[in-house]
Amino acid sequence: MTAILRAGVVGAGVFGGHHAARYAELAGVALAAVLDTHPDRARALAERHGGEAFDDLGAFLAAVDVVSVASPAVSHGRVALAALRAGKCVYVEKPIATTLEDADAIVAEAAGRGLVAACGFLERAAFQAIGLFDAPGPPIRLEAARLGPPSARNLDVSVVLDLMIHDLDLALALTAAAPLAVEAEGACIANRRLDTVEAEITFEDGFTARARASRAAQGRERTLRLIWPEGDLTIDFLANTFENTTPFAFDAGFAAVPAARDRLGTSLARFIAAVRGDAPAPMASAADGLRALDLALAVEQAVGG
Repeated sequence: MTAILRAGVVGAGVFGGHHAARYAELAGVALAAVLDTHPDRARALAERHGGEAFDDLGAFLAAVDVVSVASPAVSHGRVALAALRAGKCVYVEKPIATTLEDADAIVAEAAGRGLVAACGFLERAAFQAIGLFDAPGPPIRLEAARLGPPSARNLDVSVVLDLMIHDLDLALALTAAAPLAVEAEGACIANRRLDTVEAEITFEDGFTARARASRAAQGRERTLRLIWPEGDLTIDFLANTFENTTPFAFDAGFAAVPAARDRLGTSLARFIAAVRGDAPAPMASAADGLRALDLALAVEQAVGG
């Protein structure tokens, strides 16, 4: 493997800009290429970080070693598969794809070629810093809210695939059990895809998760409550309140931990370490992305049903 990895970013929007900036800062990585359907936007981002702009996917893939897919969600599956088939390791923003067929194909293609495929569940960096994945036992219930006012971003997918999927991923990461039943209700408020959803998920081991997500709220809310037989952990991420009645040593100062403060940088650094063989896996794999997508689509189906 080359000493300097050439990184490419697909999508020159807000999040693509963040990816490009992090790659430009990572040791042993150079931002080499940016691909976007808007040439001027691709050129501006590439020039900012010393890369080259492309409007052709094949030429772009020939110029890079690793790829971040930060384009609109509906393109994730197609672009990630093209990158893998070109022999490139990929980091795909959530959702990993918008169909299970594409997500399955990404997992299979990466495994068959021995390539690293990661999914961008950045919140895992904060959950790791809190110590959630190191608790002596799994919780018995999760309650999460992720609400915000209307936005013009990510309207190509529902609020489930846009916002709730982070909390669905956390639920899946906290239990080895499979989802058993999903109940949900929701509505389209200002868009043709779901803008507000509440879901209750029961897992085979009795663990339950209640998630609320909205992109049509009057204000912002980002809260998490986890319940163990020994006590509760309640966090308000906006008010910066942290209440822990469990005997577990969760870190109330997690927000100041560098890994949690720059969640994207942490996630991309783990991806690059996995590509180089210096880490066993990325923070969240394509298989994790597939599981979260499967559950998210089940929530959507429950609303529709």
